[in-house]
Amino acid sequence: MTAGTFPSPTEQRETPHRSGFACFVGRPNAGKSTLTNALVGTKVAITSNRPQTTRHTVRGIVHRPEAQLVLVDTPGLHKPRTLLGERLNDVVRTTWAEVDVIGFCLPADQKLGPGDRYIATELAGIKKTPKVAIVTKTDLVESEQLAQQLIAIDRLGTELGIEWAEIIPVSAVGDKQVGLLADLLVPLLPEGPALYPEGDLTDEPEQIMVAELIREAALEGVRDELPHSIAVVVEEMLPREDRPADRPLLDIHANLYIERPSQKGIIIGPKGRRLKEVGTKSRKHIEALLGTPVFLDLHVKVAKDWQRDPKQLRKLGF
Repeated sequence: MTAGTFPSPTEQRETPHRSGFACFVGRPNAGKSTLTNALVGTKVAITSNRPQTTRHTVRGIVHRPEAQLVLVDTPGLHKPRTLLGERLNDVVRTTWAEVDVIGFCLPADQKLGPGDRYIATELAGIKKTPKVAIVTKTDLVESEQLAQQLIAIDRLGTELGIEWAEIIPVSAVGDKQVGLLADLLVPLLPEGPALYPEGDLTDEPEQIMVAELIREAALEGVRDELPHSIAVVVEEMLPREDRPADRPLLDIHANLYIERPSQKGIIIGPKGRRLKEVGTKSRKHIEALLGTPVFLDLHVKVAKDWQRDPKQLRKLGF
């Protein structure tokens, strides 16, 4: 096709539109959420340097002229120790059964371990779905270590009978090969029209996203034993009445649940300083997400051993 001419109907037909679902799997803290955010171009999944951060399957939507790629970000698959852990694993397996392509995330800076083999063995049982091995966090290693990791992943596939559609190294933080990853995932999707309107970046309800942003802020800087113990429920989100149209304010009331009374002091901090920090930090992100000023009212409550209690889990949305 020469410059300045329009494609003929035949040429247009040659590149059919594709749309479908891809999910990222991997052990906890393998960089799945960071990669989802990098591909979508904005924050749709919460990230933390602590494992087991993701609890909901967040769908991030990547729009391209020739395709729409819907990313399903699952919790990390792991050997469960609680009822919550078992439920999170069930979420992962259900998701695998429903997507068009699976991206297996393996960090470049960590040798393949039992956790990776555990997931790969499960993946080997899913015959029809194409699988892409994604080597994440490549900005943390030298080229020699990266080469060794690529060889190890290739061997793991051969050993378990997995034929990788692609093996690709990426750095979501350094924005290296993120676009190329999307280029490689798109041809693996079925032909079809867009599944979501142009401009939609996620189908997560706003209330869930707000709760996740609060939980992300609460996770920062707390002791090692606390990440799994925090759940956040947004009780209500209402526009403040009697505000002028050009100065709206959204009132958000949310509860942070922990498992034991002794954890309350850790979250609240001396003279309430920590909870105040959580509010300030999460409010900024919430205002950016919703595009409106927010008044955030946070309370800390104890839900005893909620990770092991089916009734509490249901109440907290699991």
